[in-house]
Amino acid sequence: MSEQATNSPPQARRLLVVLPLLIFLGLAGLFLLRLYGGDPSRIPSALIGRPAPQTALPALDGLVQDGAPVPGLDPAAFKGKVSVVNVWASWCVPCHDEAPLLTELGQDKRFQIIGINYKDSPENARRFLGRYGNPFGIVGVDGNGRASIEWGVYGVPETFLVGREGTIIYKLVGPVTHENVNSVLKAEIEKALRAGQ
Repeated sequence: MSEQATNSPPQARRLLVVLPLLIFLGLAGLFLLRLYGGDPSRIPSALIGRPAPQTALPALDGLVQDGAPVPGLDPAAFKGKVSVVNVWASWCVPCHDEAPLLTELGQDKRFQIIGINYKDSPENARRFLGRYGNPFGIVGVDGNGRASIEWGVYGVPETFLVGREGTIIYKLVGPVTHENVNSVLKAEIEKALRAGQ
């Protein structure tokens, strides 16, 4: 009996030492799971349901389509039209992957595709669009990144869907892919077209 009494305090002390370590490891594992285990395209946007930013952006110098200069972004362009707004850059690797999908999406004339060129040089941006084709009827240049902050951009590429009333109704974080273009993006566009938003 006396032997048990002398062993009990060291076991209790060991438990007190090990318990915080186990709690720390459990919390660290949970943190890592939340940090790396989620789908980045599911990051919510505080701008959903709010008007698209009213930031005018200049046109991309020298960009021409069908013999006419491609205009810059005028916020009035959103009124009355469903718009897909893609934030992109020539230096962005995933932007190269999504470019052919956006060009294909641009074949559908029921909505407009607007590009926001993020912190890019005009020459590189034009070369990028020359390589893949230009799906954008409007290209605004965000040279200092201020407009992208107003749009709530985490990083390029990101794609927004703006309804006919000029309200942001959907946001896709990350590139448009073969998987999400049909299952998510086109479905959201169809909803916006039917709803008359």
